[in-house]
Amino acid sequence: MSVSPLKCCINPSILSADFVNLEAELARISNADAVHVDVMDNHFVPNLTIGLPVVERIQKVSPVPLDAHLMIANVDRWAPHYADAGLDSVTFHVEASDAPIK
Repeated sequence: MSVSPLKCCINPSILSADFVNLEAELARISNADAVHVDVMDNHFVPNLTIGLPVVERIQKVSPVPLDAHLMIANVDRWAPHYADAGLDSVTFHVEASDAPIK
């Protein structure tokens, strides 16, 4: 039995990007596997970043798939909206959900 080598994925975070020039910043990482988008609501975590309308706009100009990391309260309400937006990946903290398997 042979073992397959692990695939390494490169998903740079947009938090380190220059938001004034975000489309150009996304173009610079067009060879990445995905773009990691941290969504924070200043409730679940003590930071505030961007929400669904901005993520949807980023998706329209991104040359690579989006990986949304939801660090938000009421994730059961919002995670389906991010999934329905067609993002490649949506992850969240299990403790933020009343029904994480649902």
